[in-house]
Amino acid sequence: MVKRDLSRRVRDFIQQHNLILPGEKVVVAVSGGADSVSLLHILISLQEGLDTKLHVAHLDHQLRGSESARDAEYVAGLAALLGVPVTVGRRDVAAYRQARGCSTEEAARELRYDFLAGVAGDVGALRVVTGHTRDDQVETILMHILRGSGISGLRGLEPCSAMPKRRSGPHAKALGLLVVRPLLDVTRQEMLSYCREHQLAARADSSNLCRSFLRNRLRLELLPLLRTYNPNVDQAFLRLSRIACDESSFVEQEALKLCAEMCRPERGSLHLDKEKTASLPVAVQARLIGLAVAQVLGDVRDIGANHIEAIRSLLTKPVGKEVSLPRGLVCQSRYGEVLIAGEDGRSQPPCQTGVGVEWGSVLPLRGEYPLAVPGETLLPGWRVSASTMSREGSSLPFRCTENRDGLVAEFDFDEVEGGILVRGRLPGDKFRPLGMPVYKKLQDFMVDAKIPSLWRDRIPVVCSCKGIIWVVGWRIEDRVKVTQSTRELLRLQFTRLLS
Repeated sequence: MVKRDLSRRVRDFIQQHNLILPGEKVVVAVSGGADSVSLLHILISLQEGLDTKLHVAHLDHQLRGSESARDAEYVAGLAALLGVPVTVGRRDVAAYRQARGCSTEEAARELRYDFLAGVAGDVGALRVVTGHTRDDQVETILMHILRGSGISGLRGLEPCSAMPKRRSGPHAKALGLLVVRPLLDVTRQEMLSYCREHQLAARADSSNLCRSFLRNRLRLELLPLLRTYNPNVDQAFLRLSRIACDESSFVEQEALKLCAEMCRPERGSLHLDKEKTASLPVAVQARLIGLAVAQVLGDVRDIGANHIEAIRSLLTKPVGKEVSLPRGLVCQSRYGEVLIAGEDGRSQPPCQTGVGVEWGSVLPLRGEYPLAVPGETLLPGWRVSASTMSREGSSLPFRCTENRDGLVAEFDFDEVEGGILVRGRLPGDKFRPLGMPVYKKLQDFMVDAKIPSLWRDRIPVVCSCKGIIWVVGWRIEDRVKVTQSTRELLRLQFTRLLS
């Protein structure tokens, strides 16, 4: 009989992949269609043997009017008839899609998983069971191929995976929640046959016939055509998936071992060591980048092989090269590293310096600002304190000093000459950095000092009538350094004003 054979196969699949642990409560996602209804019926028959408790969850996406409302009523009634607790929710997918600017499929998927995560949290479950079948697996693999997937995408749906995370919403940071798929070895036709044999009046979703959805076009048009070329094309896709899974798992294990060495996480971003990563085999590079992206975004949804390759290309690109990718991901080539940043990590500095300032948040200076000497001067984002000291009457040694945060410097006041002002850098700027025998273009100095391009216009430059005397935070002009013959010392201190 179908029941005994199918139930045994599902039980064996669950036990083989440890999908449901003894004593666990699980949420069963039931849409009302044949796959999920059969799944619920089978799980109830296995409930005692698996030592688990079930809780049904159904979401009305409000896309099909009264039809979807009747689906919700059917699932609630079925759960009551079978003696399983149920939670039915409603979400306005159309409104969410418009607000997010995404496709209907993506909006429905995000809201559905957010709802399931919420139900799991409410009932104390750590696993959500879905009714994805072997047919769904074939369609997913084909969809990934058409979208240009890498080797990991060919794995398709996995028996157990982490719950997709949303960027926002009450359950965006749900931790430890798993999605399990015990029907991946069962065909959709077997589910229909099971429903007929057990007189389960599953609902038919009319949207499954709508050809505006890519998955429907694959199922209704492309796969039937491919079967005319190869009647066993489904098995070919599944075999490809198994091979990809084995090879991908090996590469992933190698990449995981290297993560701590190659990646430095920071708020909302991750920094990938260029030299070390570039020395790896290309396959490991790509997987390492994929793991880095997943760490920043929570998963690699919408990030395809072409996006991974775009990030990988930054390993050999000049400093400042940048790529913008889906879901607000921005990646940039920097000194010795590639920055992989989400929306919250774009302004993070690429390396730790002695400056002690988050230069990404500093506004560029527009115009020139004369300094009061002695006295205090307020600039946009800064307070500058200026004081002078004569050698006569001072017991302190005169020496050139730049303190540990780089925002204090001392100068030979006689060599400064004329009024002092602060501005941003200008084309053609040059000075003789402390300790150097020749003049250097400011642009070249900043490149050699590995100052990120995004910072350079934000750094205050202190000038006198003879030119630059201090690139704040980095270096003073050699001409104005304090020496044994200095008679009067000028001390400048910049203090960052936080808004």
